[in-house]
Amino acid sequence: MTLTSKFTTLGAAALVATTGLVAPAFAEDVTIDLWSRADRSGPLRPGNIVAAAEQLNRAFEAAGSDTRVVVNLIETNAKGFDADALNLLKAHSVGETPDIIVAAHEWIGSFVEAGLAANLEGHIAANEAMYADIIPNLWNSVMYKGERYGIPQDSEVRMFFVNNDILRSAGKDEAFIAALPGKVEAGEFTMYDWCDLAAEAVESGAAKYGWVHRPNVGPDFQMAMASFGIDIYNEDEAKLQITKSGLENYYDWLGYCVNNGSLPADMTTWTWDSTHAAFRGGESMGKFHGIWNVGKQLDAFGLDGKEAYFDKLTWIHAPAGEKGGQPKNLSHPIVYVVGDTENKELAALLVAMASQHVPNTAHAVGTNHTPINYGQIAMPEFQEKGWALIAGTPMLKYAEFMPNHAKIGQYNAITYTGVQAVETGEMTPAEATEMVIEELEIELGDDVIILD
Repeated sequence: MTLTSKFTTLGAAALVATTGLVAPAFAEDVTIDLWSRADRSGPLRPGNIVAAAEQLNRAFEAAGSDTRVVVNLIETNAKGFDADALNLLKAHSVGETPDIIVAAHEWIGSFVEAGLAANLEGHIAANEAMYADIIPNLWNSVMYKGERYGIPQDSEVRMFFVNNDILRSAGKDEAFIAALPGKVEAGEFTMYDWCDLAAEAVESGAAKYGWVHRPNVGPDFQMAMASFGIDIYNEDEAKLQITKSGLENYYDWLGYCVNNGSLPADMTTWTWDSTHAAFRGGESMGKFHGIWNVGKQLDAFGLDGKEAYFDKLTWIHAPAGEKGGQPKNLSHPIVYVVGDTENKELAALLVAMASQHVPNTAHAVGTNHTPINYGQIAMPEFQEKGWALIAGTPMLKYAEFMPNHAKIGQYNAITYTGVQAVETGEMTPAEATEMVIEELEIELGDDVIILD
């Protein structure tokens, strides 16, 4: 019996468990290899697949089938998702391809090119009801050359945090504070307005620092780049790209922020501890980072619950680079990838089951991640414990995603050298742009397109 015919019969066996029909019985175990990092912060990423298999086995039992799904969990000790992906590619190269993989979405392109990832378009279309409520923009994170090769496992949102008390001390009234998110979404409040507001907070004595950003290379800067019209990925050619004019505009803005006193010139020499302390200690008006900071912010500011939190802090997208533009933020989903193996149909079914509202909510609320399905925010667990996640979910409308390209890490590292050069005053924005463009061409070669 082929996998397809066996899976069809197994699927029928699961179905009849709810209809009372008699199913044919098979005395056979089907082993699904599940590859995942040993990640204490997200144990339900693999755990929900294991639970889905247990649910399916109960359906087989109720249908009178002896078939059982056995999940073989391959937990790796990789320090991060990049190292884990490289280990996975090595395993695949010697024929050890798992059926399901928990991965950072930007590796999908490499997995497809290596022949590791199964195309899931047919599976998604055949199981439309199971995926109908997924937040549409999240599908962009699993696309490669126009088709989907993964299922979003969780989501997040990275945004600009604003200390309302500092704004009040700087003379801003409640109407100004309440209107700020709407002005950002309307393109009325720009990135330059952000730096001017932060500089005003410093000049008034309300803040020691105007705003802070991450002190090292990382994806957060992508949302600021996107605000200046920089689209870093060409989906048709599956290549990274950069616009020279957009890059210079981005560096111009950073230079402006340093020169007007809103951004520390030595920001790229700070530690993460000092960066967090500047905002959580009430010294900085603003910071851009991720929604997972909420818990630490509640503790640091001594806040209790939603009302107190949003009285103290406001969230905004990265504003548009110029009036009338569109704001941006960033999401970095972890995804399920189905290996292109003989068990891919059954593996995809387990992924679909693990992606439903109840199991995903258990993961999301427990790890401070925004949901993958809109309907999750109405669930009791979200309503009780996930008020911050509910508040962050509408922001995903403007989310950007890292490209599904193996060299995005190198790309980010190179463009970050320009950030360092401009903020420290070592180079003008124009000089930094030339340096970065040259390095991108040298290091990435045919993997990057220079647009102008």
